[in-house]
Amino acid sequence: MSSTQTGRLHVTEAGDGQAFLVAAAQHNTNAPLVAAETYAQLGETLNKRGMAIVQERIFGSVSVTQEVMAARKRAFQERNIPTDTPLTYIEGRPLRGTGLAGVIVRAVASTKPGDDVWTITDEGQPCGRGWRRNGTTFIILQNIQGIDKGPSRIEAPSMQATRVIECAEEILDKQGLTYRDVVRTWFYLADILKWYDEFNEARNTKYRDYGIMPESMSDSLSLPASTGIEGISPERAACTMDLVATASNIENRPAVDHLRNESQRDAYCYGAAFSRGTFIREKDVSLIEVSGTAAIGPTGLSLFKNDIRAQIEYTLVTIEKLIAQRGARLEDICAGTVFLKHPEHEAAYREIAEERGLDDFPCLCVVADICREELLFEIDAEVAFDRFQSHSHANRQAIKI
Repeated sequence: MSSTQTGRLHVTEAGDGQAFLVAAAQHNTNAPLVAAETYAQLGETLNKRGMAIVQERIFGSVSVTQEVMAARKRAFQERNIPTDTPLTYIEGRPLRGTGLAGVIVRAVASTKPGDDVWTITDEGQPCGRGWRRNGTTFIILQNIQGIDKGPSRIEAPSMQATRVIECAEEILDKQGLTYRDVVRTWFYLADILKWYDEFNEARNTKYRDYGIMPESMSDSLSLPASTGIEGISPERAACTMDLVATASNIENRPAVDHLRNESQRDAYCYGAAFSRGTFIREKDVSLIEVSGTAAIGPTGLSLFKNDIRAQIEYTLVTIEKLIAQRGARLEDICAGTVFLKHPEHEAAYREIAEERGLDDFPCLCVVADICREELLFEIDAEVAFDRFQSHSHANRQAIKI
């Protein structure tokens, strides 16, 4: 961890030549300064480790997009890091005022013969990154939107959601994959409370078309893990999407398992097509993609209305039970996003996190509406661990920059 007047950077190794970087900004409304310090730290860390960015998510006020992007460009140019790699900028508002909340980066290094990293384009524009580790190919698509580019300019949110998924499928097809290879999605929805049911209907329809929508509890689960949260893009799209997909030959196929959780009913049973998490076992690391999780009980109903502390506690316990199925603990989370409906609830979250030994948790805290009016708290996460080793956290390093 590195601390400055503008924030702190957590770096967690995830196997040989892979890392998650979480740069969380402090409460500071000077967006150019915060962005300059943040990207200077990120750039130095990437260069020291010889790593390339494969996913970059920026959370901050849309009103400071230009300042943040200008600071990013300067910092990366000064360190000979490409500035045209794809990214997703979402208005995850900082807890105080306007500005930058932080940046989450996944990065890899080509350390072995056969390793590779490349940029994916759509209509000439960068839209994702692909990389190969240990014979396995991973694809991340970023900032996929469904704004109508044709003369009709149909802007209905549900139509945008449909086009987002169809666009992702088309890009994956060009990479030799299909939507069935998707293990994780993030959907950022403008005005989520106004059309979340319509979004789910659109997603359900496409997932049935792709053959991944279960029809009963006895069906095997192949739905990707997912986050569905409020998020406005600079382009003002109704729906913005990121995803992770994986493919490999038979000899190097990673174990992929879509997880259920006894504490919560499968989300598709009440109309939301995602699994609670996805487990991916690579040769040198285990990963769990944890879906956006809130205080929703075993019957699918929201719990603890107006009780922020109870919602936070229940959510953390639920995630703990989910990842324990594969031998992981909350301390193994390497990148998370904490969504708070009201910024004044930060104190409750910090207190509970500290009580559970998570006071130095690698996450960003942002203000956003959750998918239901009564829900006040949600968290999504990525977990990196090796179940064959003791939990010494040797893969998490504190660095000074």
